[in-house]
Amino acid sequence: MTETRTGTEAGTESGTEAGTEAATEAGAESVAAMRFGIQLPVQAQSRIFVEDWEGSAGPAAIAATAAHADRIGLDYVAACDHVGIPDRLAGSMGATWYDPVAVLAHCAAVTERVALVSAIAVAPLRHPLLLAKQYASLDALSAGRLILGVGAGHVEEEFAALGVDFHRRGALLTSAVGELKTALSTGRLDGLRISPRPAAVPRPPIWVGGHSAAAVRRAALHADGWLSQGNDLDSLTEMLALVRGLRPPERPFAVNAIAPPVYVGEPGWDTGRAVTGKPDRLAGLFARYRAAGATHLQIRPRSRSLDEYLDQLSALATEVLPLVPTA
Repeated sequence: MTETRTGTEAGTESGTEAGTEAATEAGAESVAAMRFGIQLPVQAQSRIFVEDWEGSAGPAAIAATAAHADRIGLDYVAACDHVGIPDRLAGSMGATWYDPVAVLAHCAAVTERVALVSAIAVAPLRHPLLLAKQYASLDALSAGRLILGVGAGHVEEEFAALGVDFHRRGALLTSAVGELKTALSTGRLDGLRISPRPAAVPRPPIWVGGHSAAAVRRAALHADGWLSQGNDLDSLTEMLALVRGLRPPERPFAVNAIAPPVYVGEPGWDTGRAVTGKPDRLAGLFARYRAAGATHLQIRPRSRSLDEYLDQLSALATEVLPLVPTA
């Protein structure tokens, strides 16, 4: 257990009791219960997962979702990152991607306990000094609720526009993780002081995102956790075997998996590949991720409106999640 500079009991990730539960020792495997969270709607409007209603929604819907997640006991809300989308990918990825630092700060102002996750920030696009400044400020403003998720990125045109070598992004990410550890824990980098300091002591946790073996190795060797990106249960099991071969079991390690879309009850409309039905069926699905080794699970209910989305989150929190085994 760590402390915060605010003097409030917390894990590495939070200055509040709930944040402590969400990510003690960077979401360690030693925490008995699986933690559940969401990627915020509206914030990222990829055609792969965006709902029709999100296109006409805006910042108020993001804030309402974060506040609701905080109230019903979810453990985290997450925001992802793209600086710009090239024309060749706009059809599948969309072009609306709110900046994650701005979004998580927006959410911090309307929540008290839920952890705030960058899932993921494309670290090679920014100097580590800038990243440290932004996310240290976010952690201070949120009383220690940040989980800093970083990744290598995959859109070559973003790198070209910002003058960063796309083909060195893996090496740049590995270097950035080390520099972020130093900057966030000491308040110094490259001879410069960085203030405000994070509220979390010694620093907020750093998770590395990605779906490949290279990303998992980087996470296991250099970070506090892994944000899987679309890995199914078989792939998750395979990757966690790799983690166990690289990381001593006494070193806590968080694993955030992403469940398929779900709907509590019988929707009465086409929910595509979503898993639907009674709470015990959905709890059984989530339990399989825990059995595979996940410590955190990102959930996403299908919906046709913000109200339906929030109602589904409530149903998940009250009817499904209590049924997921804690050990």
